[in-house]
Amino acid sequence: EEVKLLGAWASPFVFRTRIALNLKGVDYEFSEEVLRAKSELLLKSSPVDTKVPVLIHDGKLVCESMIIVQYIDGVWAAKGSAILPADPYDCALHRFWAVYIDDCGLVLVLLLVGEFY
Repeated sequence: EEVKLLGAWASPFVFRTRIALNLKGVDYEFSEEVLRAKSELLLKSSPVDTKVPVLIHDGKLVCESMIIVQYIDGVWAAKGSAILPADPYDCALHRFWAVYIDDCGLVLVLLLVGEFY
């Protein structure tokens, strides 16, 4: 079973994905991407927006951190505890707060990065 994660160490979205893989005890290869000089693999694996993270599982590509977490939770359901709740409403609440935190966090990161450039 081949599991590879394309990402950047400082990305909170990549960090979320790495946490999910580690919670499930999935062995994976991490491929560090330099976002200012994206690799051919990233360009081929995420052709729409070339963002990280991208999970490659046995040749199948999965993009966007929350979608990857959901995929990990489903594919490796038998390993460890569930990451997301089984109840659709509870799952929707979790996803709502994740998106909210992403939006707030992204604004903060952009403000901080702006201070350093």
